[in-house]
Amino acid sequence: MNANVGSIDRVIRIVIGLALLSAVFLVEGPNRWFGLIGIVPLLTATMRFCPLYTVIGLSTCATDKKA
Repeated sequence: MNANVGSIDRVIRIVIGLALLSAVFLVEGPNRWFGLIGIVPLLTATMRFCPLYTVIGLSTCATDKKA
């Protein structure tokens, strides 16, 4: 499992994940549980691996270019 999530992408995923998770505590009613979707971007940021990126062949990691 190679890392395919770069540092800027990780920060964005963490911010979005925390924002979605905050909905669990701020929203009332049955729709509040949609905030648990925020776990997905937090996990992908933590593991630095996104399965969707693998499927579409995308990587936001910086590559080492050795001459």
